[in-house]
Amino acid sequence: MTSKTYDVPGISCGHCTATIERELKFVDGLASVRAELDTKRVTVEVQNDDVLAAVERTLEEIGYPAA
Repeated sequence: MTSKTYDVPGISCGHCTATIERELKFVDGLASVRAELDTKRVTVEVQNDDVLAAVERTLEEIGYPAA
């Protein structure tokens, strides 16, 4: 398993964190996701590094690109 934390400056409320967590759960190979309002960060745990590109692409698509 690989863990990675992204800075996501677009996180501004609880709805943002819920949306990110809900949408990222559809990414194949994602083991866990946690979006944090206080730090404006998203931490994911993935089965392999190849999944990270899909996580980044999904964040872009849903309007919360990583910095």
